[in-house]
Amino acid sequence: MTYETKADALEAVFDTAAVPDNGAELAALRTEMSRLTTMVTSRAIDRPALAGAKAAPSWLRKGGEGGDEVKAASIGVGPKGGVAVPREIDAVIDRVLRAASPIRAIARVVDVGSVNYTKLITTSGVVSGWVSETATRTETDTPDFAEIAPSMGELYANPAASQAMLDDAMFDVEAWLGEEIGREFARAEGIAFVNGDGTNKPKGFLQAPTSAAGDATRAFGTLQFITSGAAGGFAATNPQDKLIDLVHALATPYRQGANWVMNSATLARIRKMKDNDGAFLWQPALAADQPATLLGYPVVEVDAMPDIAADSLSIAFGNFQAGYIIAQRPETVVLRDPFSNKPFVHFYATKRVGGTVVDSRAIKLLKFSA
Repeated sequence: MTYETKADALEAVFDTAAVPDNGAELAALRTEMSRLTTMVTSRAIDRPALAGAKAAPSWLRKGGEGGDEVKAASIGVGPKGGVAVPREIDAVIDRVLRAASPIRAIARVVDVGSVNYTKLITTSGVVSGWVSETATRTETDTPDFAEIAPSMGELYANPAASQAMLDDAMFDVEAWLGEEIGREFARAEGIAFVNGDGTNKPKGFLQAPTSAAGDATRAFGTLQFITSGAAGGFAATNPQDKLIDLVHALATPYRQGANWVMNSATLARIRKMKDNDGAFLWQPALAADQPATLLGYPVVEVDAMPDIAADSLSIAFGNFQAGYIIAQRPETVVLRDPFSNKPFVHFYATKRVGGTVVDSRAIKLLKFSA
């Protein structure tokens, strides 16, 4: 545009506060306004007016409101800043993980600020005794301590997007990145918390030593199992009895907050079981915010649990808040790498996670053997 000279006379006409009351003066003012407007609008324009631009008087008065071209950084366009990953990406990943990682939802999760995490627990209580009023008080035993150190590993995901995809102004990079990383982290965690071997990853609760011995005689760190009564299946008669035995093998203090853990195939078989009166053991949820229950306790479906087979540990029952701990660094580190695999841009994300059994008395297993 070539509007370089300020039309002072025209501005004065627009901004004048006096309204003439003489007919001759008003006619002269209208003539002058018409002449100035014609002069301004007839000036040479070196390119077509932009679509939506206002008339010249409005441009002179208000500085071209609505008719300018604006070029600036925008989060909606990848190369102009849209690929920047904000701090809020951690919250997106955490929400997806809580929804898709069942063990994380029922276990105890702690945030750590260093490479390793340890926890002390007591394996025995204080011993007491009865004495008379004047009898000698002998020394009693003090509690024994055990140190728990979850096996830590670095969980990573490395999704990629083409540069053409990032250039799309309507593409939400933050949502895509959070969903991709959250989905992969949830899949890997779900397997590790159940069956992880503890080498550069969490140690799953099914990888702990197992024994048929009760809490009073079983070694610390060993989970107790109850047999189903048949190899690779439930007993032919009264199969529900073993589920009841499993519930009552768990000490009373742990039952408050206990959950069943099994996969969908195992749950499908249990949902068909009935008691001696013909009532189903499975009770559907009575409200949207209430879980379905089995023998009065919520059921959590975990795909990583094994199918029913000979000697399989396909059902767990316990208080996972007390029995299993997940240690994690709360920050998820995301690096943007546009150079290694052009024209793709990789988003390399890492998160340090560990897990292990804390209290072996808090989790019981059903072993499908005779």
